[in-house]
Amino acid sequence: MLDKISDNEVHVQKVEQPPTGPSIAFGLERIGLIAVRAPILSCIILVALIVAAIFGIHRIKIDDSLSQLFRSNSKDYQQYEAETKRFPATEFDVLVVVEGKTLLERSNLEKLRDLVTDLQLVDGTRGLISLFSARQAPAPGKLPAALFPTELPQGADYDKFIETVKSNEIIRGKLLSEDGTLALIVLSLEPEVVASNKLSKTVGDIRKLMADDLAGSGLKAELSGVPVMQLEIRNAVERDGLTYNILGILAGCLIAIIFFRKISFMVVAAFPPMIAILLALGGLGWANFNLNMFLNVMTPLIMVISFSDSMQLTFAARDRLIAGQDKYTAFKNAVLVVGPACVLTHGTAGISFIALQFSDSDLIRKFGEAGLAATIIALIAVLSLVPVFGVLFVRNEKVFATKFQSADAGVQALRNFCYWIAVRMVGRPGLFSLIALIIVGGLAGVYANLQPRYRLADQVPDKQQAVAASGRLDAKLTGANPIDVLVEFPKGESLYSPETLQTIADVHATVETQAGVGNVWSLETLRRWLAEKAGSDDVATLKEYVNLIPEHLVRRFISADQQAVVVSGRVPDLDSSQILPVVEKLDTALNVVRQKHPGYEIAVTGLSAIAARNSASMIEKLNRGLTIEFALVAIFIGLAFRSVVVMFSCVLPGIFPVVLSGTVLWLLGEGLQFASVVALTVSFGLGLSATIHFLNRLRLESTPGISPELAVERATVLVGPALILTTVVLACGLVVTVFSDLPSLRLFGWLSAFAMVAALIADLFILRPTSMFLINLSNRLRGTAAHTKAAE
Repeated sequence: MLDKISDNEVHVQKVEQPPTGPSIAFGLERIGLIAVRAPILSCIILVALIVAAIFGIHRIKIDDSLSQLFRSNSKDYQQYEAETKRFPATEFDVLVVVEGKTLLERSNLEKLRDLVTDLQLVDGTRGLISLFSARQAPAPGKLPAALFPTELPQGADYDKFIETVKSNEIIRGKLLSEDGTLALIVLSLEPEVVASNKLSKTVGDIRKLMADDLAGSGLKAELSGVPVMQLEIRNAVERDGLTYNILGILAGCLIAIIFFRKISFMVVAAFPPMIAILLALGGLGWANFNLNMFLNVMTPLIMVISFSDSMQLTFAARDRLIAGQDKYTAFKNAVLVVGPACVLTHGTAGISFIALQFSDSDLIRKFGEAGLAATIIALIAVLSLVPVFGVLFVRNEKVFATKFQSADAGVQALRNFCYWIAVRMVGRPGLFSLIALIIVGGLAGVYANLQPRYRLADQVPDKQQAVAASGRLDAKLTGANPIDVLVEFPKGESLYSPETLQTIADVHATVETQAGVGNVWSLETLRRWLAEKAGSDDVATLKEYVNLIPEHLVRRFISADQQAVVVSGRVPDLDSSQILPVVEKLDTALNVVRQKHPGYEIAVTGLSAIAARNSASMIEKLNRGLTIEFALVAIFIGLAFRSVVVMFSCVLPGIFPVVLSGTVLWLLGEGLQFASVVALTVSFGLGLSATIHFLNRLRLESTPGISPELAVERATVLVGPALILTTVVLACGLVVTVFSDLPSLRLFGWLSAFAMVAALIADLFILRPTSMFLINLSNRLRGTAAHTKAAE
């Protein structure tokens, strides 16, 4: 066993033999030796790449589509996409939610009407629907007059008028809540405004009008709707990117300077990851990747991937400098010794990103592609830049060695802690391995009970107006999220044929009687109103009124070619597991209409329906992909080390952080969301960094004459401090996402950081004893086999 570690002991010799035997990275670590041969030229090339990367970053656009998670080649999504092109209204609707107990007081109603009038004049507005759009029953031969007269009545007449308004079937429960305390104004924007930077100004103008026109009324006004949500997502993504960059970089620099106590080593350890971030984002920009809620975490992920190996290389070179090696030799040997593990850690991270390619979501697959590209860039940057910066910035090696041989308290304290753990873990490896197996098995059982979860609100900033306004619509007007039934006509049938009108009527009746769906609108709404108020149900009158309605309103329910219509309802923003039964029951109920009207294509669609149908299966597929990843990564590491013992050694410590994080989710009642399963998938690959660096060092320490116990202890002491420091930096780099306004990113951040800490615990308390146990078992088996062979 190791002797008590003295304060000045360094576990590297001044004259060090390079590693013998085949490289576990197949020689790829020698990439790091190319740039150091000409460090000045390498820095000139680096400056050119940084300039190109800056231009690339400016090319990155933001994808703020709410349907991006479900974008795929599936029939459901293709149908939804086709519907949004033919009936694009909801994609461009700003929902103005005005609420207050005094909403229908005369003075407040006047203020609300002034607001509606002013909103129609906002630049980019193409139409508006509100309670003031309602009409009275038409007199024979005349057009219907507005429900709200120019001059509102007073006194008792006003009270009677308000009762009429609240009972109006066109607006009741649709544009005005049953209790008369909430009004909905639907403001339709021009498509080019929503798709451009003009959206920010337009929404700003709307908010200003709300504040000015409703001042002193006591009414509260908030905005929701797809354009507002997209704008809030866009702003959050831009703001979060800046936050992650600054806080992640500061965390890395601060921790590096505290423990290294030299600016030069801080530069060597922290600057390559920063440059890796810049180069990776620039590369993604030139490759035309769009920034979205998942790609927004690419910055901390690159920091995580690259800083881990940067710190290991710097620690290794620092130990060699303290041992008396010159800086060229120290950084060269660091690359040769630690570099293979760096290649493998990036390889396992790459496998994690490749596993995301099995998702049905284009967004998650793109995230996987971007992560794989960033991993490759980060590997090359770290392997090349750490030795280059070390050679350029480290000065007076001999003075440094003399000083830190006798004064290295911070790192030595970590070494002593690692030694203390190692001695105890190798003392009874069988017992600790059994305990680890039982714990991991129990946690895996809990993890298996996690259920998929998805809510639209989780993709939208929850500290802004849109989510709050949607919540009020859920409470007062049955919901803010549309659910549509698309009706396509067979050849030979027109919009106004009796069969088509009857089909629309039957679909409308089915949707409005479906529990969980409310606020149903369609062409049938107008037909019923005409039949009840005008006593007319003939097609000519219906055509006349359709032609009188503004074009943008007609396009909400009737396609431009008049070959399809939409019956639109609203549902609350609940978890997809609660919406799915509503969608399935509605779809089943519509079978009666399909049988009654053969030839008519009737499909339940809309974002709520797509999310309800696809989210659970997509999350389950990602989770199954994670299970497959466990096996693939273990086999990959085993092949790289050419060792069955290594392959089995990394299984328990690799699984532990995933199942422990899943258990925390279960205890919090979170379930498996897109963000959490992606976080666990990526964290599994990244968490194996500590395992690989330890196993690599253990391989080098396992020389003839060295007992397995001593090899494990020496490997722990040599790599342990760097593993602890890198885990702290990794967790800090990921946990900065808690400052995000996006719930999904906050979940991704804290869960990934937790998984990183769990990975360190697994490395210290599971990997050591299981490795020791498997090594002893392997030695016994080989000894038995040799004895048997000799006996024969």
